[in-house]
Amino acid sequence: MDPITAAALAALAGSVGGEVGRQSWQGLTALVTRPFRRGTAQDAEPDGSSGISSGELEAADLENNPADPVRAQALATALGVRAALDGEFRGLLEEWWQQAGAGSGGAVHNSISGGTQNGPVLQGRDFSSLTFNMTRDTDR
Repeated sequence: MDPITAAALAALAGSVGGEVGRQSWQGLTALVTRPFRRGTAQDAEPDGSSGISSGELEAADLENNPADPVRAQALATALGVRAALDGEFRGLLEEWWQQAGAGSGGAVHNSISGGTQNGPVLQGRDFSSLTFNMTRDTDR
């Protein structure tokens, strides 16, 4: 798995206003709230806690201040440590990372040229299930 960088997390946290960013961020926050399954009971602190962050607090901190690189790095570190200790989480995190498009670049560059467009023009990425109900005017 490609490491999840602090810069990518900060960009994602800062893009939650858009639908894709919001869905990706929701996916990550749902993932970090899953129970932490790691090691054995001997790894626990005397109060029963693991002493290792699940990433929930770091995600909330970054969501509240997405421009803070320290918070982004804290979340990246928490995710990396948890992934190293919890194989199930590691697999789910890798799946999320691939779906978020962060590992594949995900950049979109759209351009329209050549005069007047006589129909719908969509700019974006990963469209599916689109239907255009159009009629052609034959009286021209």
